[in-house]
Amino acid sequence: MTGMLASVTSVEEALLVLQAQVDIIDLKQPAQGALGALDNATVKHIVQTIAGHCPVSATIGDLPMQPELVFNAVATMAATGVDYIKIGIFPEGDSLATIAKLTALTGRNALIAVLFADCQPDMGLISVLKQAGFKGVMLDTRDKKRGSLLQVMAKTTIGAFVRQAKVEQLLCGLAGSLRPADITGLLPFQPDYLGFRGALCAHHNRTGQLSEAAIKQIKQAIANG
Repeated sequence: MTGMLASVTSVEEALLVLQAQVDIIDLKQPAQGALGALDNATVKHIVQTIAGHCPVSATIGDLPMQPELVFNAVATMAATGVDYIKIGIFPEGDSLATIAKLTALTGRNALIAVLFADCQPDMGLISVLKQAGFKGVMLDTRDKKRGSLLQVMAKTTIGAFVRQAKVEQLLCGLAGSLRPADITGLLPFQPDYLGFRGALCAHHNRTGQLSEAAIKQIKQAIANG
């Protein structure tokens, strides 16, 4: 059964999606980029408010693949108590060295790598991530102006990504400016979750406020399959 990940920016939004019974509450600041990070104090406050009633993930920001930089950001985020920490695998820098550095943290923390469909992602990294002890992997889009995941990547490639993640026994998520109409096209791949931000906001403005009606619409669409 595919779950719903909802990205939020505040305690108020977190409580709204908690009430809607989403499967993962994801913390990020969309105004700061594809994986813009919330400040650690806000993240910790949200984690304490949710109090274990729903898994919480958080991003560390749009950081280049510099091992020490990313390592320190992950370690700092881990101290907030989130269940999952999402790390974007950006083209800038050395992804292999960064992943290797993070092996020191994977034993104590559930790390989720994010590959960007519009940046020619290296699917070979999926097995590398498994060996490094990552908990999961997801596809997203970096440039939100280019359209949804289905507009920047072929369905066959998305399907291959999900299958490889499952072979490696990694949690698997699909996101990237997803709209209600994308749900029926992605559910047959059986990802563990679909991630949303813009589609949950009024006028599909990802930096705007969440809409309760939009949240319910997405939740129902996933449930109906």
